[in-house]
Amino acid sequence: MADRDLDSFLALLAAQRAPRTVEAYRRDLDAFGEWLGGPISRTSVEELETYLAELRAAGLSSATIARRVAALRSFFRHQMLLGARSDNPAAELDLPRRQSRLPRTLSPAEAERLIEAAAGTTPRAHRDRALVELLYGAGLRVGEAVGLAKTDVDLENRIVRALGKGNKERVVPIGRPAVESVRRYLSRGRPFLDVRHRPELFLNARGGALTRAGAFLILRRLAAKAGLDAERVHPHLLRHSFATHLLEGGADLRSVQEMLGHADLATTELYTHVSDRRRRELYFQAHPHARRRRD
Repeated sequence: MADRDLDSFLALLAAQRAPRTVEAYRRDLDAFGEWLGGPISRTSVEELETYLAELRAAGLSSATIARRVAALRSFFRHQMLLGARSDNPAAELDLPRRQSRLPRTLSPAEAERLIEAAAGTTPRAHRDRALVELLYGAGLRVGEAVGLAKTDVDLENRIVRALGKGNKERVVPIGRPAVESVRRYLSRGRPFLDVRHRPELFLNARGGALTRAGAFLILRRLAAKAGLDAERVHPHLLRHSFATHLLEGGADLRSVQEMLGHADLATTELYTHVSDRRRRELYFQAHPHARRRRD
């Protein structure tokens, strides 16, 4: 059933948001439209509350329910701006409390095993090691890493310039191991891959730019080689590990925020909880009076 109000909203959203975001809103609003059996602009607060109750009864996660409500709220805000409605029926909905999940991280030893798994003398081995070193050594998002140009890494000054969310550039320092890995890749690896004369730093086996999916596959292969859980290892895990290990090493929160490119300090503060948890675990494992006594 056609819903002109919904189509109008999504057309405007497409001019402001990324295609994946628009598609997510479309799916969530279409799901409600199917449940309602008519144009969603005519719904009431009571119908929305019934819909939420059925989602909870169906076992949907708190995050999924919150996302669907966010899409509905955005749609009705649009309706109010147009003057089509005088209220936002989704504004007062009671949402289930979302559980705060701490990000998983690698231990420093596991991170070293992953890096060492990329040891080798082939062009791709040099590329893989340089990629892992930058993901872990600079805390880059996978999109930032595969989007790097050759000129974005300054080996002399040991910094990398990353283009983050909102096209905001930030400068992150990198250590000597990362510098040496990138230097070896540029001299012994990349020239053999660069058959198309591309500007990107990281190239695939056919000479094209390495993709996000390609980076995921590289890490999974290296994780399996390192004896780690390959399903658990992904580029963002290295970013989490970068932040956690910095804080555990004594780095201040503001500096870590700047290196990660977080707009909100609260996002960075989540990693302090990871550090606290790890310290507690180490304490209970190591301190004689903290260990459980066995009778």
